[in-house]
Amino acid sequence: VLSFIIFICYIASLADSFMTAPLLEFVLALFLFFVYATKLNEKFKGLYWPLTDFLRCVTAAIIYFAISIAAVSKYSDGASKAAGVFGFIATIVYAIDFYITFNDLVTFLKQGSSDSPEGHKSE
Repeated sequence: VLSFIIFICYIASLADSFMTAPLLEFVLALFLFFVYATKLNEKFKGLYWPLTDFLRCVTAAIIYFAISIAAVSKYSDGASKAAGVFGFIATIVYAIDFYITFNDLVTFLKQGSSDSPEGHKSE
């Protein structure tokens, strides 16, 4: 929802060249929501879905931070400033999601290392 609001703000502003990043993040978030809602992630075991979400969060936080700084400092219209402020909020939200997903990845990797083939050989 936040990405869609930022997208609308960039459309209404002079910084309309920045509108592609929120649009792509919105589409990727919808795609991952659809995958998790329909449980397609359980059917496609070859792709580790939390890692996909982790990479999306990292790139989104970096991109939103960069375009928010550019929108706030370079453009003086209200819509650009609003998009920049919402972009900073999105940066914080994606950073929190990054932290939560990172903890899930660490838990998964620790679980995977205890489930290694060497442990099965000793049995």
